[in-house]
Amino acid sequence: MRKLLIGLWLLLPVAAWAYHEGPGQERMALDATDAELDLARAAAAKGDWPGAILHFEAASKALPALNSSERVAAARSIRLSAAKAKLNASQLVEARKELKELVKELGEDSTVAGDPAQTALLDEAREAHANAQYYWTWLMRLEGAPRTEWEPEVEVARQTYRLLAEEAEARGESKSA
Repeated sequence: MRKLLIGLWLLLPVAAWAYHEGPGQERMALDATDAELDLARAAAAKGDWPGAILHFEAASKALPALNSSERVAAARSIRLSAAKAKLNASQLVEARKELKELVKELGEDSTVAGDPAQTALLDEAREAHANAQYYWTWLMRLEGAPRTEWEPEVEVARQTYRLLAEEAEARGESKSA
């Protein structure tokens, strides 16, 4: 019995090393992602949008493989937050492009419809994209673009706002509608 306990005691470091090299690496990557997200949110709260963008992008890179629906949702949420930070940092062109891609990706994903959290993420992405379209329209107007160029953009933004309001009203969320 004594030899068995000594043998198990000596195998303990091997088991710890195996855990560290296997699932432990994934946990370390998740911890790094969480730390970057904390820094990004702190920078956003201070109004340091370039710093927030850097930390959101670092968090996106630190996120381990997207092998589960939770990780895919987390990656999409990080992308949305980064795009919103870019909107606030006056990087309208990049933010608009990223939001358009994200809305398209969420709209094509069949799992979004059954998950309330994913539906809320889609609504938030649509709202941010509509904001980007609206700001893009104003930029076009300030640059002197003819009405025929900027009017379709503002109409799409208006329709997106209307869609969001109608969906919120259908869910019984009169405050957000």
